[in-house]
Amino acid sequence: MNVVNGFNAEYQDEEITLEDVERLEGDVLLEFGTPWCGYCKKAQPLLSEVMDDFLDVQHVKVVDGKGKRLGRHYQVKLWPTLIALQDGKEVGRVVRPDSEEEIRKLLDV
Repeated sequence: MNVVNGFNAEYQDEEITLEDVERLEGDVLLEFGTPWCGYCKKAQPLLSEVMDDFLDVQHVKVVDGKGKRLGRHYQVKLWPTLIALQDGKEVGRVVRPDSEEEIRKLLDV
């Protein structure tokens, strides 16, 4: 699993399991989406700018879609969905962020 502190520009091709996520320690931002999604592309500059200020937060980009169990577990319906985790537990989420402020507020938990 590719975990990056700061902004992660690449979506994961490998299947990430719930067990993988639950083992993550510290602050993590899970980003569910796809490389071809227009909403996901629009959010990338916002995420890049914000993650520069949250270098201690691990950023994991998860390809989501039909048959993807991790997205179903987190009940992801729209992309991108950003889920903040602390030690593998969800502490907040933002769906289709359209401002840096929304993302900052999520990560300031």
